Amino acid sequence: MADRTTPPPRTHASEVHRPLPHDSADLHVAGAASYVDDLPEPPGLLHCAFGHGAEGHATLISLDLAAVRAAPGVVAVFTAADIPGENNVGPVVHDEPLLAEGEIIYPGQPLFLVAATSTRAARRAARLAKAVFEPRPALVTIADAAAAGSEIEATQFMSRGDADAALAAAPHRLTGRFEMGGQEHFYLEGQAALATPGEQGQLHILSSTQHPSEIQHLIAALLGRSHAQIVVEVRRMGGAFGGKETQAAAFAAAAALVAAKTGRPAKFRADRDDDMVATGKRHDFAVDYDVGFDGEGRIEGIRIQLASRCGATADLSPAVNDRAMFHADNCYYLPAVEIVSRRLKTHTVSNTAFRGFGGPQGMIAIERVMDAIAFALGRDALEIRTRNLYGPGRDLTPYHMKVTDNVAPELIAELAERSGYEARRAEVEAFNAAHSVLKKGLALTPVKFGISFTTTHLNQAGALVLVYADGSVHLNHGGTEMGQGLYIKVAQVVADVFGLPIEKVKVSATRTDKVPNTSATAASSGSDLNGMAARNAALTIRGRLAELAATIFGCAPDEVAFTREGVTGGGQACAFDELCRRAHLARISLAATGFYATPDIDYDRPSHRGRPFLYFAYGAALSEVVIDTLTGEHKLLAVDILHDVGRSLNPAVDLGQIEGGFIQGMGWLTMEELVYDDRGRLLTHAPSTYKIPTANDRPAHMEIAIWERGRNAEPTIHRSKAVGEPPLMLAISVFSALTHAVAAAAPGKGLPKLDAPATPERVLFAIDELRERNG
Repeated sequence: MADRTTPPPRTHASEVHRPLPHDSADLHVAGAASYVDDLPEPPGLLHCAFGHGAEGHATLISLDLAAVRAAPGVVAVFTAADIPGENNVGPVVHDEPLLAEGEIIYPGQPLFLVAATSTRAARRAARLAKAVFEPRPALVTIADAAAAGSEIEATQFMSRGDADAALAAAPHRLTGRFEMGGQEHFYLEGQAALATPGEQGQLHILSSTQHPSEIQHLIAALLGRSHAQIVVEVRRMGGAFGGKETQAAAFAAAAALVAAKTGRPAKFRADRDDDMVATGKRHDFAVDYDVGFDGEGRIEGIRIQLASRCGATADLSPAVNDRAMFHADNCYYLPAVEIVSRRLKTHTVSNTAFRGFGGPQGMIAIERVMDAIAFALGRDALEIRTRNLYGPGRDLTPYHMKVTDNVAPELIAELAERSGYEARRAEVEAFNAAHSVLKKGLALTPVKFGISFTTTHLNQAGALVLVYADGSVHLNHGGTEMGQGLYIKVAQVVADVFGLPIEKVKVSATRTDKVPNTSATAASSGSDLNGMAARNAALTIRGRLAELAATIFGCAPDEVAFTREGVTGGGQACAFDELCRRAHLARISLAATGFYATPDIDYDRPSHRGRPFLYFAYGAALSEVVIDTLTGEHKLLAVDILHDVGRSLNPAVDLGQIEGGFIQGMGWLTMEELVYDDRGRLLTHAPSTYKIPTANDRPAHMEIAIWERGRNAEPTIHRSKAVGEPPLMLAISVFSALTHAVAAAAPGKGLPKLDAPATPERVLFAIDELRERNG
């Protein structure tokens, strides 16, 4: 069975660029890695549970909690009236109450909070409330909200050139519509937090969160305390994928409220069903396009309208939808373009960050257009894609950023050659000609993903490095570890600065009292930001040690080298630990903070113009699928991936991210279906009703390679590139391949009407619709 591959080995002079294992790999395998719910429970611990509103949009007439308070094990019950500060867990726009007050804005909204002596007692008591609601009209779907003009912010526009004129003059013109569903994060470790009261109003919060500083700030406002009184800590998360960037706040805040009010430690471990009902998902989108193109398939003008279901509050929806607009070009030059984005407010749980953060939704829109053009002209879809790629003189994005690092053409060409694209295309055509029930599809699609937070001020990071007199190193930074390998990568960077083996560098849990005012570990920027901040801190200490060594060796500081063999200079050498001991005796500080702010980014949001990204990450995937035209069932048979990670900090970790991202993207586009009733209640809120990919869905042939020529033209950490989010969009190739397989089942012209996720039912409907359309 073909499997993922690593690039040829390089000669490594240090710990960077080496395929080292994840820092907690042995603990994960042994089941010894500690998460919030694994830690010893302190004496007097209280367990929390929300009382959720079962109704959708409604007015809360009355809430009788007498039975809740009288239930066995219940110590306290809290409502919004018990919150001493601001009743809010909304991250940007403070429009999301921790506990509802008067109006219920989505099904499952927390109404009250129970603290009891056990998790079971808290959850059982929470079901005993007697609430009286007056139902109000509920806007549930994108169509509902669009018809009502319900938006979380004004419609946004991004444009370059005269799209109307280009469309009118184009030799060919197509319009179409495409819809895609959302996606549940389905992290293995659910939402969890443990709050412990301290002295003089201090609180310590253990939280499974991607954004400790935001948790700190929200809890401080909720309790009316200063940021300095709240310490938030996170050692690791059992997965997050964006679902713990803002969504962890409610659970941490609830535990903090109980601890502050009772003086006892409090833990919140959400039940999986409650977790799925009460937390946001990937935004579902509807896309309408109007494209004009020439006889060779080159786009001359295009208008794309994006509409998303944001939910009941703003959360991060403005930024998510902005990024969808940024990626509606993908790798393609659009000479005259207008992108319209509607951010629709519905009476459903607020959608939130998810791996790709709107980028996948924008990217699949333009890939759908590429397939539509190919079907209209009867051309190979890869030929159409290649003709529309950015290139010399065709290098300005719809947001007026020049693409200066375009490696997509050569990367695509290399993947097509090494995977045998032309021969496999012929084989697929021959198979389809010989089979009436089973039909195959093949598609190669590229990825160009912008790297940086599009909210400019978030592009900063801090780190703390401590070197001890024995030569061991302690590292702390503002990034959080959710399984993506951030800790090991940043540790490799620090080890490289001192010329040390990785075993000498120990990373401690992320804490807001060590590194303040941090940004979320998100936007694929964790290594870029925290790696640079940690390197800067380590360089400060190395500079001090170099001056001391120069004095000892009788040479200039710039002649001192830190190597695996020790510290050398002037023909002399000493061990690193010996130099550290001498520095301590000489009263030289071996502690330093480091800071990094991403350079050369500037973006004006009102006009949607500027340079929001430092660089782009690229990749391409070739997927081959087969469908059963009688049942709609389908299977991914093979995938070949070539991905650009620059000069990889850790090829082993990066390959894992590429594989995992691809599989998660495939799940979104083929099987993960969120179903709501007409009041906005989520009906698929457990593994029994919500299907995610398993090991059996991994194709037998899965060839993953890191692009050997990859380099970052920008001065990132060791010229590496981000890898967390971009691979998810490689799975668009699976959806495109399914589209081609459906088309093979009903020969004729036209793009099959297939929406995502491409469940067996949707595949069957698409086949029937295309056959009817083609007579």
